[in-house]
Amino acid sequence: MSLSRPVPWVSPVLYGAVLAAGVYAWLAGFGDTRPALFAGGLAALAGLDLLEARRHPEGTPRRQAAVLLGARIALFAAVAAADGSGLSRALFVLVPFTAYFAFGRTAAVALAVACALSLAVAGAVADPRWYANPEQVSDLLMFSVGLVLAVAMAAVAVEERRARTELAASAARVAELSAAAERNRVARDIHDDLGHHLTAVVVLLEKAAAFRELDAATADRAIADAHGSARRALGDVRRSVRTLREEGGGSFNLADALAELVEGQADDGVAVALELAGDERGHDPAALRAVYRAAQEGITNARRHARATRVTVAATLGAAGAELVVSDDGRGFAPEREGYGLLGMRERVHLAGGRVDIGAAPGGGTRLTVTIPRRTAP
Repeated sequence: MSLSRPVPWVSPVLYGAVLAAGVYAWLAGFGDTRPALFAGGLAALAGLDLLEARRHPEGTPRRQAAVLLGARIALFAAVAAADGSGLSRALFVLVPFTAYFAFGRTAAVALAVACALSLAVAGAVADPRWYANPEQVSDLLMFSVGLVLAVAMAAVAVEERRARTELAASAARVAELSAAAERNRVARDIHDDLGHHLTAVVVLLEKAAAFRELDAATADRAIADAHGSARRALGDVRRSVRTLREEGGGSFNLADALAELVEGQADDGVAVALELAGDERGHDPAALRAVYRAAQEGITNARRHARATRVTVAATLGAAGAELVVSDDGRGFAPEREGYGLLGMRERVHLAGGRVDIGAAPGGGTRLTVTIPRRTAP
């Protein structure tokens, strides 16, 4: 981490204040100011900061930071020796301040204590009874306060930088999770929409092939139904694309969607009955869509895997929530054969706050139950 860049204005402001005080003391004749050494030392400090920023834009390595800190301390001492105003001693508060960013809190506190002790020793050498001089005691106390404030400011800057870094990492993680969730949602939509309709197309084409020689009318009707399923699949693809492009995706009516779903199963060898009770107004649209997708997946599995001849879809929308029961008279459900479709359905229902139960239906077959507690529609 750079020595001065976390709070880049501190060093230039202090250099400017020291320069102004030194020039004033020199012009007014206060003390013994050596302008060449004084101004040259400040210029060297500013150049050192600029050089470090250019050589180490991403952060100064610890070894180079130690060398630069030693050079700064030497320049601080030179400027203080050439300054007749005495204000240049304030430059030493930059020692723990800059060290905090490169070496951490412990090193900064140790250097702050060393700077305070050095000033006290220098005062004692110049005047053994310095402690009896209110002015010198006041200078030492003010210098100590400056050291404390410098360390505190460095700590705040470090914590702020750490917080920004963690926030950026959290934002990146949220974006990654959001992208993954969106990919899963799109995958579920593709499976539920295209998978359902393509299953219908395959079944109808197989039926057409089987009846081609025996019953031409039935074969032609199966082909026509397959065309209809293909057109519905194309319509679903277009709606999915429009949903991805338009925020919200428009309104959704469960009763109409289920009626259309059941109507699309006609003449494919599987009788699908719909039982719908309750009022969907006030229910969460996400829950209604999850119920529809579960019904779609239940019918698809009954046709594709269970070899069922009859499927019942019963949806109940009440004050407690939404419940869907899809039962068939097929060969039953094998838990080890649960595939991506059921996994996607479980994920969708879980996101809506509900649960999925699959087991044997009374009298044989499979019974799929989806329960989603009611939540106020946003």
